[in-house]
Amino acid sequence: MSSLAVANTLASVLVPIGNAGAVLAIVCSLVTAFALARGAAGLAGGGGGVWILGAMLSLCASFASVWTPVIVSVGALAAAFVVGTVVRVLLRRVTRAATPASVTAAPVISATAQSAPAEPARHDSALPVRGIQTRAITETVRVAS
Repeated sequence: MSSLAVANTLASVLVPIGNAGAVLAIVCSLVTAFALARGAAGLAGGGGGVWILGAMLSLCASFASVWTPVIVSVGALAAAFVVGTVVRVLLRRVTRAATPASVTAAPVISATAQSAPAEPARHDSALPVRGIQTRAITETVRVAS
């Protein structure tokens, strides 16, 4: 068997593998775009990590000088970064505009509540992102020494 026959046989096997790698890279790019839009860093990292595998598989098609799968997989990730970031910015603007004024307004304190003892008021329903309660400015934090 001559080397030309071996090259043709390998090309007939490696080009479909490269195309499958490009499809995998495109799917992972879509996952990454969705994760970036939602702000899920772990999912975006996982999608990007598996995208690397798809991009490496798409390089198999370059054995037969078929560069389209490589270009498509790299372009898909670049588009995912742009689209995911733009959608996240748009979603933040929409959710901020849709927030009712009663949620953002400061609570009204009655005259009897102002004369009450100096127990700081806690709003348990308004927890920050990570579930840690906010402290009043008069509260102190004790550090173990």
